[in-house]
Amino acid sequence: MQLKPLMIIATTAVIISSCNNQTEMKQTAYKWPDSIAAPVCEKKPKELTAHGDTRIDNYYWLNDFFKKGPDSNKVVEYLTAENKYYDTMMSGTKTLQEKLYTEMKARIKEKDESVPVFKNGYYYYSRVEEGKDYFVYCRKKGTLDAKEEVLLDVNKMAEGHNYFSATGFSISMDNKLMAYGIDTLSRRQYNIYVKNLETGEVYKDVIANTEGEAIWANDNQTFFYTAKNLITLLSEKIKKHKLGTDASSDKTVYEEKDPSNYIGVGKTKSDKYILIGSSATLSSEYKYIDANKPDDAFKVFQPRMKEVLYDVDHANDKFYIRTNLNAKNFKVVTCTEDKTDSSNWAAMLPHNDSILIQGIDVFKNFAAVSERKNGLTQVHIINTKNNESHYLDFDEPAYTANLAYTPDYNSDVVRFNYTSLTTPSSVFDYNMGSKEKKLMKQQEVVGGYTVSDYVTERLFATAKDGTKIPISVVYKKGFKKDGTQPLHLYGYGSYGASMDASFSAARLSLLDRGFAFAIAHIRGGQEMGRYWYEDGKMMKKKNTFTDFIDCAEFLLANKFTTKEHLYTSGGSAGGLLMGAVVNMRPDLWHGVIAAVPFVDVINTMSDASIPLTTNEYDEWGNPANKESYFYMKTYSPYDNVEKKAYPNMLVTTGLHDSQVQYFEPAKWVAKLREMKTDNNKLLLYTNMEAGHGGASGRFKALKDRAREFAFFLALEGIAE
Repeated sequence: MQLKPLMIIATTAVIISSCNNQTEMKQTAYKWPDSIAAPVCEKKPKELTAHGDTRIDNYYWLNDFFKKGPDSNKVVEYLTAENKYYDTMMSGTKTLQEKLYTEMKARIKEKDESVPVFKNGYYYYSRVEEGKDYFVYCRKKGTLDAKEEVLLDVNKMAEGHNYFSATGFSISMDNKLMAYGIDTLSRRQYNIYVKNLETGEVYKDVIANTEGEAIWANDNQTFFYTAKNLITLLSEKIKKHKLGTDASSDKTVYEEKDPSNYIGVGKTKSDKYILIGSSATLSSEYKYIDANKPDDAFKVFQPRMKEVLYDVDHANDKFYIRTNLNAKNFKVVTCTEDKTDSSNWAAMLPHNDSILIQGIDVFKNFAAVSERKNGLTQVHIINTKNNESHYLDFDEPAYTANLAYTPDYNSDVVRFNYTSLTTPSSVFDYNMGSKEKKLMKQQEVVGGYTVSDYVTERLFATAKDGTKIPISVVYKKGFKKDGTQPLHLYGYGSYGASMDASFSAARLSLLDRGFAFAIAHIRGGQEMGRYWYEDGKMMKKKNTFTDFIDCAEFLLANKFTTKEHLYTSGGSAGGLLMGAVVNMRPDLWHGVIAAVPFVDVINTMSDASIPLTTNEYDEWGNPANKESYFYMKTYSPYDNVEKKAYPNMLVTTGLHDSQVQYFEPAKWVAKLREMKTDNNKLLLYTNMEAGHGGASGRFKALKDRAREFAFFLALEGIAE
């Protein structure tokens, strides 16, 4: 786990609807097929005892495919039976799904290009071609008028693969070599390859089971990478590779002994230092070497301190450190190159109780700071020569403005991304000296899109403990707040991940069919600061769930919708949210989609062999601790399924998921089938070829979106 937020339905950014008006559509009401018998999963009771407490898990055996146990084939047979049941029950939506897919695909600008970024003498960009799923990665030397060099054609590379991911494009300092990572299974285990950009040769150097990115030393012959544990998939070692040598002889320069830490390797903005980072939820530590001396031993920047996080960058012959040392919402300090421990850190940007410092991008003359205040993002520009500073202005009530990748250290121009619930994703270049802002690109919605046709609001619900919870809402003009129209409420609420307001062309397919869409910015995220996160994890995790329920109650009370028309979705850790709220308040929802949901909390967090479990102890707790165990037991969705009525539910997973194993949703559905007392729909769809993120490719992924849309629309009685 880290269970990255899956924005199912909520934020897919490439699709739109072209429908008739709501009245015309509702005249064609959807009719579900006659109910057939659902699969019945075999029970094999297993006693699980901890802290004197015994639980009976009838479906524990479903993890046999993961464990390569004796019932592996039976697991596949059960998942296949569930898929057949799903196909039958959703068969009446095939025309609707195809229509959704077609309109989505038609709204994509099929031939498109990213805004080029300048790095070390070259402009780098990617482009997509008509009818192609993947992209072509290119560069031009010195000027955009120069001849194009195709570095990788991912469309050709992906041929013959059901899943394909290319990542970690890393160019050597002499611009002659490129390292990149490839994953063909969706388990985030990348092989690193090296390509000679002058000859086109792909070297024999192949390094398996990595995080996918190589960090070049300045000698153009050495790079560092993160190796993973084959079983747990934890980032385990930082290794050093010399070109032309066998990967089996690569030297380990750092090995993580604490399985609760994530590790990684990177390079400072100045290209002067290589950094190794080791971070858990509550603490971090960095080591560094001169990038010109790759054979030197790494030195500790500042020894790990209890419950202190810090990260490091370098510019102007000094280090810039963002840290929460005596600063809950973080501060920025600096130090010289030769005295890096915390006693030598000098204040640059002080702590502020009302402003969360999320990150900093350093340049030769400026620093751009990503901040968050009152639940909204802001960009703070600081002239590091004279310490003058200013903020960028944004006018909409709910929006997202984030610093973008700007690799040119010498530039006075910083790039940022801007979007809102009604403004398509936009890329701006901002001159930090002259304060001139230039729109470089805005997402084109093919076929037309009129911003003024849609309305966005920012509201606040009151939680049961009095906390004000922000809600971002969007709907099409004419939406009636009388309880007669449907609303889709989305949430996540984990890892301090903020679910900011952003545009989704996909979402228009719901808005144009009469839906409103709302994001509940619940605790466990970081929208309102670090405090917001800490109040929604560990022994306060249930705040996440009650916040979400309180947001739903607020929307109902204000007649945005009624229970008969209220839908919700969440993925990954947001799937945990779905599992918790359907146990706590099953009566609130007419339909629920839980994608790759983390629902078997106690069992997963008790099994260190499951990928990434140990990294999560500071997020959820460790069930080996009695207090944590019994607190988890009060909310773990799988352990709290009861004999009662549940709403209509679609649960999705991937057989090869490395973040939330397939058996969690499979067990959950099996237990729900056994216990529920209603006649509502309960469907499980397993992608037998993909993992945590679903299908790869911009068009294949649309099939997933069409499935999700069709489920909600069918429940609402909309057939087209």
